[in-house]
Amino acid sequence: MKRILILVFVLATTFARADEGMWLPLLIERLNYVDMQKEGLKLTAEEIYSVNHSSLKDAIIQFGNGCTGEMISSQGLLLTNHHCGYGSIQSHSTIDHDYLTDGFWAMSLDEELPNEGLTARFLVRIEDVSQTILDQLNDQMTESERNAKISEISRSIQNDATKGTSYDARVASFFNGNEFYLFVYEVFRDVRLVGAPPSSIGKFGADTDNWMWPRHTGDFSMFRIYTDANGNPADYSKDNIPMKPKHHLPVSLNGYEKGDFAMIMGYPGSTDRYLTSWGVSLAIETSNPTIVKIREKKLAIMRQDMDANREVGIKYASKYAGISNYWKYFIGQTRGLKRLKVLEDKQKIEADFTQWVNTDPGRKAKYGNALSDIESAYKVFGEYTLQRWYFIESIVRGAEIMTLAQSFSSLGSELKADDPSDDKIARLIENLNKSVEKHFKNYNAPTDIKLLEAMLQMYYENVPVNQQPEAFRSQVAKFKGDFHKLASYFFAKSIFAEQARVNAFLAKPSLKVLEKDPAYSLMKTMIETYRENQKKMEEANDLVDRGNRLFVAGLREMHPDQKFYPNANSTMRLTYGKILDYIPADAVHYNYYTTMKGIMEKEDPSNWEFVVPARLKELYEKKDFGRYGMNGEMPVAFLSTTDITGGNSGSPVLNGYGELIGIAFDGNWEAMSGDIAFEPDLQRTISVDIRYVMFIVDKYAGATNIIKELTIAPKIRVKPDAEVKAVSAPAGVELTH
Repeated sequence: MKRILILVFVLATTFARADEGMWLPLLIERLNYVDMQKEGLKLTAEEIYSVNHSSLKDAIIQFGNGCTGEMISSQGLLLTNHHCGYGSIQSHSTIDHDYLTDGFWAMSLDEELPNEGLTARFLVRIEDVSQTILDQLNDQMTESERNAKISEISRSIQNDATKGTSYDARVASFFNGNEFYLFVYEVFRDVRLVGAPPSSIGKFGADTDNWMWPRHTGDFSMFRIYTDANGNPADYSKDNIPMKPKHHLPVSLNGYEKGDFAMIMGYPGSTDRYLTSWGVSLAIETSNPTIVKIREKKLAIMRQDMDANREVGIKYASKYAGISNYWKYFIGQTRGLKRLKVLEDKQKIEADFTQWVNTDPGRKAKYGNALSDIESAYKVFGEYTLQRWYFIESIVRGAEIMTLAQSFSSLGSELKADDPSDDKIARLIENLNKSVEKHFKNYNAPTDIKLLEAMLQMYYENVPVNQQPEAFRSQVAKFKGDFHKLASYFFAKSIFAEQARVNAFLAKPSLKVLEKDPAYSLMKTMIETYRENQKKMEEANDLVDRGNRLFVAGLREMHPDQKFYPNANSTMRLTYGKILDYIPADAVHYNYYTTMKGIMEKEDPSNWEFVVPARLKELYEKKDFGRYGMNGEMPVAFLSTTDITGGNSGSPVLNGYGELIGIAFDGNWEAMSGDIAFEPDLQRTISVDIRYVMFIVDKYAGATNIIKELTIAPKIRVKPDAEVKAVSAPAGVELTH
């Protein structure tokens, strides 16, 4: 489950199950603690989330812009997924130093590699600010006025929370605008690559195994956070020192058994479990198939050139992986929504809600129009969905010449201003020079020409004519519908086709040159047309915002004894459940863990996805698993009933003592509808076993310097009396600080 993200909560009349829910750590003691104890938690609520004392939350980071990581040593060492670190690994890879193929291991601090722009975000505290905001809203406001007021108050709250500090803050909306919480963060900017296995381990199975079980992928990478001499966030400097985190996770080599308690803390990105039947229908019929169709074309073009040239393969590896992940995701989600009859389930919920509303005049006055407003909004959305996704996927995320051209829009605006600022222009040029260098480092013009040709043609042929720019239609007509000639023209004439042309322009920027550029001009008109189309949906957006807000508020009122959890929104959450197998279909049973035997069974030297390194085969044949093996086997991955989504990639899987037993990296194919509807019998988190991680670091890579940093959890546990509830770590065992 890679990082990026789009799109869960079956709104049944029953309580949320123990394994369903992405819970705010702030509310664990009130909502979940007793249930977690019954399931096997051995920590206090204070040891999970505390503002005044070190706790598990202090070991969990938001890694980069879309993943989770965890601190695993007192020297700033962090662990995340291989696919989360993939972009950084790729950025350091060349033909001569192909870390994607060979892996990378820093045997000392001096060998660790800096990564410009990579950050590690620590949560400082969470505060409920709902009343502060709600007190300043009223029912006479339109949704646009309401949202503007919420933004205004949120900015004030954020400014007050960070005044006199180096912190960042964000006020996030929950339950579709019915609650609000403040999140205060400390962000560290010097994050260096420490270790990564070769892709034949870290990406074993690649696209074929993505979202599938059984899984045999060693999906992990290691980084280190650095600070200034006083322990504060700082830009990269050779004088910076390894961070000393408030808390780091002990590593457990004790394994797990079926039914054992497991919990995950991390930063799930986006879910939509309050989505109504109209939203589900639109996803099944239009949105998902459109995204799949466009991405399928992009992947085919990129794969052909990547396979033909290893240098291109390295340059496009991270781009390809990002596109591929959610291409397969949307295929699986559509399949799951249909097979599990999620649409019908949603319609039943809505029918029950309508019946409840209509039995009371007060409820009818407040909630009576919620569902009809949502239905009306989706009728409008249906008219514009194709243009929305073709614009996003084939234009904004299509050929890179277009996205590079768009990045110059701020410079174009300043050059066009009545009184241009020389200082601002200088700053913009400085930033653009950096982004241009980064762009062309991982760029292949012949591939991009093919992408531009295909993407423009797909947009032209599939978006309703009255929703396309007239200038674009005219341009296509000028080339008599020959998109190859049109794309070739762009690359012949645009300054954005070659680095030398862009550099020459930045050395002497000209508004006339910019506005005449075909790529810049087309991107500008595409964006303008998209915004015009969006304006036609403003009323529908207000209707759906209001409808969803009242629908969710009504559901919570309808079930006052139910424990509701909010949709994911890239804020820290905790989920818990059990280590468990599952039955995906009649006569099919999947065990709850895999071993290295499965790697050898899948080996296919002719298929890059299933190549097994010689060193790994040697260790397997000798059964040289060190202290990480289990009864003569080497565990690789395991399943849990925990509730995760994109953004949880890299999240720690913890046992009841708060010790690290694995790293979450995926979900299973049979439950791909999970971002919209949780399916407890099928939904599983796929995680790499921490013992396999340690085995690769120690026995495969020989990076014993890393192993020596870690705190290994004790093997012997004193089981508490069956009649006594264990609410903290057992005697003699402390949380590692």
